[in-house]
Amino acid sequence: MDTSTQPRILVIDSYDSFTFNLAALVLKATPNAKLYIIKNDELPFDELSTFLPYFSAVIVGPGPGSPLYPNDVGVVKHLWHVASDILVPIFGVCLGLQSLAVEHGATLKRLNVVKHGQVSAISHHGAEIFEDVPNNCLAVRYHSLHVDITNATAKLEELAWSDDGMENGRVVMGLRHKFKPFWAVQYHPESVCTDSNGVSVIQNFCRLATRWWASTKKTRIPWDRAATEKLNHAAWPHRSTPRHLSYNVQKLPVCTRIISHLNLSSTQVAEALGVNESRDDFILLDSASSPGRYCIIGSLHKHSQRISYHAGDSYLVHSQFCDSAISLESTDFWTWMSRFMTFFDHWVGDPRIPFWGGFVGYINYELAVKELQCGLKHRDAESKQVAPDANLVFVERSVVIDNHTGNISIQSLSFDDDKWIEEVACALERTATVKTHSMSRKAKYSPEIQYPDRELYISRVKLAQEYLFAGESYELCLTARTHIKVPKDIDGASSSSWELYKRLKEVNPAPYAAYLRLGSTTLASSSPERFLSYSRPPNQKLQLRPIKGTVRKGADVTFQEAERILRSPKEIGENLMIVDLIRHDLHGVVGQNVECEEFCSIEEYETLWQMVSVIEGEPSSSTPEKSNMQLGWEMLQRSLPPGSMTGAPKKRSVQILQDLEDDERDLYSGVVGYWDVGGAGDWSVVIRSCFKHDERVFPAGDSMLTAKDGNQFDEWVLGSGGAITALSDPVAEWEEMMVKLKSVVRAFNP
Repeated sequence: MDTSTQPRILVIDSYDSFTFNLAALVLKATPNAKLYIIKNDELPFDELSTFLPYFSAVIVGPGPGSPLYPNDVGVVKHLWHVASDILVPIFGVCLGLQSLAVEHGATLKRLNVVKHGQVSAISHHGAEIFEDVPNNCLAVRYHSLHVDITNATAKLEELAWSDDGMENGRVVMGLRHKFKPFWAVQYHPESVCTDSNGVSVIQNFCRLATRWWASTKKTRIPWDRAATEKLNHAAWPHRSTPRHLSYNVQKLPVCTRIISHLNLSSTQVAEALGVNESRDDFILLDSASSPGRYCIIGSLHKHSQRISYHAGDSYLVHSQFCDSAISLESTDFWTWMSRFMTFFDHWVGDPRIPFWGGFVGYINYELAVKELQCGLKHRDAESKQVAPDANLVFVERSVVIDNHTGNISIQSLSFDDDKWIEEVACALERTATVKTHSMSRKAKYSPEIQYPDRELYISRVKLAQEYLFAGESYELCLTARTHIKVPKDIDGASSSSWELYKRLKEVNPAPYAAYLRLGSTTLASSSPERFLSYSRPPNQKLQLRPIKGTVRKGADVTFQEAERILRSPKEIGENLMIVDLIRHDLHGVVGQNVECEEFCSIEEYETLWQMVSVIEGEPSSSTPEKSNMQLGWEMLQRSLPPGSMTGAPKKRSVQILQDLEDDERDLYSGVVGYWDVGGAGDWSVVIRSCFKHDERVFPAGDSMLTAKDGNQFDEWVLGSGGAITALSDPVAEWEEMMVKLKSVVRAFNP
């Protein structure tokens, strides 16, 4: 590589969900390099070609689709034919290799057996990019297409291959162009399960590029104003100066009283605070089983600040003493929230308590999809629902229960709230004295349940697999909705949403459960999956815990049997793909400091065995602390919708899923949680859950009519699904979906 100055490397992203992993690997291989990342359609090739001489090398990343389709590869197909005066060394990965090959005469074919998230031994002769790399090194493959170079040997040379035996035979895994400085691999050197030789291959490419620059005696064009104006935005890793700095104000203590002797459950505390005495808004984030620890209960009042937003709107609604429409013409929902939160960061509380006060609520799937620049296929102006896509309330008064120590912390952000704290403490003392058990009441109704159509779902699984075989995605999380109608308040409290939540908690206790009443929306969740948590600065840490792989517990399903099932190539592949996707999301926000702390650990829950991985990241030491106040919120924005609920690559998978599914997902597949005034946050994925909207909107000419279903029925919606891979059995996928679904349906006492 041209080393007369700091190496500059251009990475071409074909809308993949692993690109930042590859960028991090490149910087690990060449720590002094400066990286720039652009999309494959960001610049017309005529314009991009003028900037190629600024760079020491180009990395062509992976992506969905086929090298035969111009919309999938964009400018990549033209890179392999540049004139000699702007020629630079290029390294391709996956789609990059396929594009290099077909542009020089190779034939593109489908694999007989798809390799998505599968580890293979890579054979090679130890030459070129494989110099000093052990033979039969292990690498992860994500491809359903491959190349046959039989008719292209005049220009291309095979460097590596995988022997798939009876499945696919010999498959090209590495190539070089015989006359130009082009190299490529079919596998993914950046995957978490590719061995340490992934970085060695990148280092070898950089060494070959350096030799090429020396042999040609060419030099790069010095970086100038034109390059700065056009490409500086693409520098990576990059964190801008904090956009919203707080004023230098004195920190105020959070008013806190800790009670350590009451031994009350979260449901007892919620009832002491009046959850079942009215229909007013209420929030409970409930750690109902291990590994969850803290329960957070918000004590809301009529003047609590509320933020609601519908995806695509040019305004949000801020409610306190009245509803105010706030224009977003010069900003967006996420930036406005980030700015708004800086007005509340002057409190400091007990560092042992994870939540001092702040925003609590949900962000649904459709808002997350909108952030990917995907259209909302199942929504138009006439079908817009009353319930917002983002629904958050600012909690000033809270009660936090530590399930490990039994401590109950009563907190307020109000300056002089001793009277309220005393009232709550007395109410909790009375509850402990009376020793109420807060057991749920059995429902006295027969619900009307509309399950998904079995044959339709199985057919959609098969159609999803066709997309996978064609290279459009590696994994698709296909879902369907169940509708349950129950009589409204037919027997008083026993049919209320709170009683439903208590039954759900009893039949399916979960570490990230939640009960929310916010406006017209009620959510009862028994989620086992933490999506994203982030600690307070300084020394901030961000953690994601994706779940992929589920086995129902039973008398004949021991831990050893569950482990045997969950350690299959299919289940490991499902989890691996999401781990790599999440690593990409995290790298995109914090830079290089990302680690997979646990890979495919098996955790025991009340009714299920689940396979869980843990990925953590930390901001670089150069990131200002005040910027870190918004870091977790930025990560939430950049990582939604949860990869475990979409598949990978994320954007293409979401687009496909909207064609395969008949309805909006709404709260299902979204997230629920909090953003604390100290900069911490914790969000779970809305799965194993049910929700309802008390109001519905129906089109009537040019107007919208609101109906309440005659005040006779509540209609609850339950989402469920599973990750479809090339190895999936369609019938087994239906059965797994029903297992997950019925863990919630049981709460309705059918």
